[in-house]
Amino acid sequence: MSKVDQEKFLCPVARQCGGCQLQGLKYEEQLKKKEAWVRKELSSYGKVSPILGMKDPYYYRNKVHASFGIDQKKRPVCGIYEAKSHRIVPVEHCYLENETAQAIVHTIFDLLKSFKIKTYDEDTGYGLLRHVLIRTGYQTGEVMVVLVLSSPILPSKNNFVKALRKVHPEISTVVINVNDKKTSMILGEKEQVIYGKGQITDVLCGKSFVISPKAFYQVNPVQTEVLYQTAISFAKLTGKETVVDAYCGIGTIGIIASDHCKRVIGVESNPDAVRDARKNIKANQASNVEIYGNDAGAFLVDLAEKKEKIDVVFLDPPRAGSDAPFLQSVLKLAPKRVVYISCNPETQARDLRVLTKGGYKVEKIQPCDMFPGSEHVETVCCLYHQKKDFILVPYEPKDAEYLREYRTESNQK
Repeated sequence: MSKVDQEKFLCPVARQCGGCQLQGLKYEEQLKKKEAWVRKELSSYGKVSPILGMKDPYYYRNKVHASFGIDQKKRPVCGIYEAKSHRIVPVEHCYLENETAQAIVHTIFDLLKSFKIKTYDEDTGYGLLRHVLIRTGYQTGEVMVVLVLSSPILPSKNNFVKALRKVHPEISTVVINVNDKKTSMILGEKEQVIYGKGQITDVLCGKSFVISPKAFYQVNPVQTEVLYQTAISFAKLTGKETVVDAYCGIGTIGIIASDHCKRVIGVESNPDAVRDARKNIKANQASNVEIYGNDAGAFLVDLAEKKEKIDVVFLDPPRAGSDAPFLQSVLKLAPKRVVYISCNPETQARDLRVLTKGGYKVEKIQPCDMFPGSEHVETVCCLYHQKKDFILVPYEPKDAEYLREYRTESNQK
């Protein structure tokens, strides 16, 4: 029997939910397990520093998602999908999620009966409320509630908001998101703001950021500051550099780094995030930051063809890692430093193999625990360019095959 099985779980549904696979371990043991994983995958490239953990590893998630549906007896239910399934596990209390957000979810569930709102049945497609997404500003206290509906019409919507805010006056904005398709995706394309501005703001590393329903924003604000400060320190900026912030999201890393360099070029494919990034540039008066809506790989290919001089590249790709065009473009651009932030040591190791064969050497490897209770870990790697002239190494067939297999596996989950 494993140590996880022997330890007592704080949460009674932890095993069913699957969101906090390591909750049965003491936090010190969780950190050791994650650090060992990073060492296994990345130690061949350099020394792995001790993992940066949290002082208080509970209630850190500023983004809370609750699914609404019906149980086997056709009764309304809300909670979290069971791991690798679409069965909703009712959750009374989560030790990872913001407590205010959890309370709002429960209030919404309690209001459904009096407003005659039916929860969604995935089998029949009948019912209105599919999901509730709540985002909170850690520093500002602002709260966004997103009601994901199967139809754009919420009966007595003004009275519903009034009743909700009577219990939770801290709510800053309420948005209806319409998802009328049979899909595993949470959010649909159409949105309607029914209270407030339709967005909230938060402060990170002294900078203000606008957050919309669909935009990516790290879920652990405390550790995000640790992660970003580490990444920016690795870049060794002097104020003279031109920096590319690839996969930039709402512009967080680039805007925070903008005080320490000459110019920041951000690239992001999500149009909602691009809009928020441009608002954030204006709000922070970051006149040396430019944001482009494009695929990161295609954008860097273009920069390489134009022979742009780039000094530092920050990249924070999805779990599947970067792709061949992007990595080849980094090698062609040959920036002095590449700061690679990853939430998956396996795909990061694959990409480091390409970059190191192409003339880069890993200088520092720093794991950071962004997701206490879960198996996930974030890692920052700093690479520097060690040759003036180097051979452009192709993205190996085995690397491409690994990427294809990983993406197929991820899509099936």
